[in-house]
Amino acid sequence: MPSIFTPTPAETERKEPGHGSRPPVDRRPTGGGGGGGDDDWRSPRKGPREMLHRARAFLFCALAGDMMFFVVLVALFYARQAGTTMDARTLRQMGDWHPVLLPPILFLNTAALVLSCLTMEVARLQIFREFDVLEEWLGLGRPAVRRAMPWLGATLGLGLLFLLGQILAWRQLTAQGFAFDRWATPASYFFYVITGLHAAHLALGIVALVVCVTALGLFKRVESRQIAVDATAWFWHTMGLAWLVLFGVLIFGQ
Repeated sequence: MPSIFTPTPAETERKEPGHGSRPPVDRRPTGGGGGGGDDDWRSPRKGPREMLHRARAFLFCALAGDMMFFVVLVALFYARQAGTTMDARTLRQMGDWHPVLLPPILFLNTAALVLSCLTMEVARLQIFREFDVLEEWLGLGRPAVRRAMPWLGATLGLGLLFLLGQILAWRQLTAQGFAFDRWATPASYFFYVITGLHAAHLALGIVALVVCVTALGLFKRVESRQIAVDATAWFWHTMGLAWLVLFGVLIFGQ
């Protein structure tokens, strides 16, 4: 007679007893390995999208703290304008804030930085272009990188042009008799501090941009290249927005 096979305990569905009005819950065995198979694939915490979100969250927290520094600097800028000194002859409190005539080249620098933000955004959009990304996933080359690279190069060139223009603006201000080492007026001092600190941040962005361009040729995973461009783009846009605010303060805040 043929043997009758009975299911082993590992193959038997297990049910948890219900509580109150809740019915029993089926718990199917996993076979003792892996941890669920398809459940890991469906988990959003382990996919490229979650990696991108985590990178953005970390960058935004860092930039938020950095922008608070510029907010404090602007507050000190306005507070210093209300400062006074005592005149030794009249024994009266006199204001010592004298507005500084901004070098005209700053307007060209601003235009170059705004244009660089546009080219950076185009590069970010190109690296996320779905059809090109699909080809890279299939191993058919790196079309997204080829499309983004010229725009990244344009952003790098415009960023260097902005820094060069800032150096020329400092030289023009020095030629007017407002050198930083002389501390001619509090207004000129704040001009050098505000523009110098922003230029230092943008120089850091240029370094990040160079690292990003290098990483595009080294990273093998598509999501790693996307995160590199995306993080650099958000940093660059933040520096562009910060300069527009600071430049507006220098124009209308004196």
